[in-house]
Amino acid sequence: MSRHIRRRSRLQKQTALFGGGTVAVAAVIATFNVASASQVSPAPRTTSKADHAVFVQGNELAGNTIHVFRRGDDGKLTAAHTYSTGGKGGDQVDAPTDSLASQGSLVYDRRSGRLLAVNAGSGTLTSFAVHGQRLTDRQIVSTGGDFPAGVAVSGGLAYVMNAGGAGSIQGFRITPEGLKPLSDSQRTLGLENEEVPLFSSSPGQVAITPGGRNLVVTTKSANTLEVFPLGHDGRPAPEPVVNKSAGKVPFAIAFDTRGRMLVAEAAQSTVSTYKVRHNGELKAVQKPLPNGQDTLCWLERAGDFFYGANTGNSTVTGYRMTPGGKLKLTNEAGIAAAPSGKSQGVIDIAVAADRFVYVQNATSGTVDGFRIGHNGALTKVTTVAGLPPFAESGMEGITAV
Repeated sequence: MSRHIRRRSRLQKQTALFGGGTVAVAAVIATFNVASASQVSPAPRTTSKADHAVFVQGNELAGNTIHVFRRGDDGKLTAAHTYSTGGKGGDQVDAPTDSLASQGSLVYDRRSGRLLAVNAGSGTLTSFAVHGQRLTDRQIVSTGGDFPAGVAVSGGLAYVMNAGGAGSIQGFRITPEGLKPLSDSQRTLGLENEEVPLFSSSPGQVAITPGGRNLVVTTKSANTLEVFPLGHDGRPAPEPVVNKSAGKVPFAIAFDTRGRMLVAEAAQSTVSTYKVRHNGELKAVQKPLPNGQDTLCWLERAGDFFYGANTGNSTVTGYRMTPGGKLKLTNEAGIAAAPSGKSQGVIDIAVAADRFVYVQNATSGTVDGFRIGHNGALTKVTTVAGLPPFAESGMEGITAV
C-alpha cells in the first residue's frame, strides 16, 4: 500500500470517528487530555527581538528532533538549527494525520526559559535551556508511563500525560538544576489502552488552570472533562472530579483572560466554555459553538482571539471573545485562513506575542505563519517546508517565543 493511500485511509477513519457530527468511538474508561501549553507563571523571562524563535517537534520514530526557526519581526521564519531530544517519537494506532493525537506535546516555560518535549516512543521527557535559537543543557527523564503525549507547565510545576496502557499523569519540579520528579504526584487515568494507544481513546492534552488550582484532562471517547484539584504542594487529589462534556469528543483546552476554560470538541467542530470551580466542578457558561468546519482538534489563544485547527478539511477558524464574555466566530464562514495546496493536514498551533499564528501542516510537512489582523483575520506571511511529513509518523508539537 502506498503512503498516499495509507494517509487517505487514515483520514477517512478520523472523519468516520470524529467528523460530520457522527461519533463511532467505543466507550473507553476515562482518558485525560489537559491543555495549557500557553499557561505560564508570573515574572516571565524577557527576550530581545534577536531571540525570537519557533520550535517544531519532528517526532521521528528513529530519533526525535527539535527544529528551530528564527522568527523575524515580520513573522517570517528562517531555519536555524536542529537538535536531537535523545529519545524516540511515536505513532498512535490508526492516527489519521496526527501521530500523537494531542495538543501540548512541545511547550516552552517562560518562567524558567526551558523547552519541554515528549518522547512518545521512549517513555521520556526532554528538557532544554533556551538561548534564542540555541538549545543547551539537554536533560532526559522518565515519565513513569507509556507513550507520553502532552505536557502542562505552571508556576514551577510540569505535569506530563502518559497516554499508553492505563495512562497516568506525573508531576515534576522545574528547578535551576533541571526537572525533578515530584514525589506522590503520579495518578492513574484508569485507561485500558495498549502500550501504544488507539488515537480515538488516548488523552488529548494536559492543562493546569490559571492560578494553578486544578489540573484538567479531556477524554475523547468517554466524553468527560476530568479535573484533579491541586494542593498547595502541587500534588493532585487522589481521584479526579468527573464532569460530562457539553460537546462530543473533547480534545483541546485553552483559557480566556477571565480564567474560563474553552474546550474544542472534534465530533461536530464545536467549542464550549466553562467556569472552573475550585473544587474541580465545571459550570458550562456557553453551549457548544459550531464553526461549520470538519474535525476541530486544536485551540490556542491570542489575546481576545482564539484560533482552532480543523484537520478534516485543513482550515483554521478564528474566534473572538466579546466584552460581555461571549465567544463568537470572527466571520460567518468560520475560516480565518483559507487552505492551500501546501497546507494540508492542519494540526497543532502556536501563537507568538499575540501577533502571529503558526500552524503545522502534517501531510504537507510545512508550517505556515500568519499575521493577526485587528478583526482577527489571518494574513499569511511565511511558509517553511522540509519538515517530517505524516507517513509512518510525522511532526507534531509547535511553540513560539
